[in-house]
Amino acid sequence: MNFRIRWVGKALLVLVAIGVLGWVVMTLWNWVVPALFVGARAIDFAHALGLLVLSRILFGGFRGHGGWRQRRYWRKWEAMTPEEREQFQTAWRSGCARRAGD
Repeated sequence: MNFRIRWVGKALLVLVAIGVLGWVVMTLWNWVVPALFVGARAIDFAHALGLLVLSRILFGGFRGHGGWRQRRYWRKWEAMTPEEREQFQTAWRSGCARRAGD
């Protein structure tokens, strides 16, 4: 039950975030682009969402959290001694086991 409430809450948060981001893109486009380029026209909310998705595909991809964060953690992992790695893995597994019991 608690898992469902969290899942619904996260899904609702994602939908609100998409709506807000779409509105921000639409507002910025309609404020900046028609003033800069002759013949450019204002866009509506659906076009703003399309522009947001297009920019995500072209510049960010759909690979999740990736990027510099993963490289930073990988560098930390490489700098660990084998004993530190084993200690980290043990702590990680015990933390995962606790979360599975929720």
